[in-house]
Amino acid sequence: MDTIARAIDEALAQASASLADVRAVASIDLKADEAGLLALATHHGWDIVFHPAAALAAVEVPNPSETVRRHTGTPSVSEAAALLAAGTDLTHLIVEKHKLRGPDGRNATVSVARMPASS
Repeated sequence: MDTIARAIDEALAQASASLADVRAVASIDLKADEAGLLALATHHGWDIVFHPAAALAAVEVPNPSETVRRHTGTPSVSEAAALLAAGTDLTHLIVEKHKLRGPDGRNATVSVARMPASS
């Protein structure tokens, strides 16, 4: 949970945003039972949407990864999930893959998309 929280804080700082600005959280369905992510969302009162790899793979992203595709079935998780959560396209992706290796040795990758004004 601490590594994910730190990655989110850093990504939001890059976007000149804060935790109060978060409206949606999303990831791949493979993470639906990840304790740290679920605990963090519960702590902040965030709803999480988990998408299947096929839905994420259909989203155009600036940084697709063959390594991610090999492990998850989609070339993007964080960027694609952020765009799906925001209901928008690449023009609203304001933080691309922000990667963090926490002091616990675990990795987290966070992307931030701005929801269009009508959302």
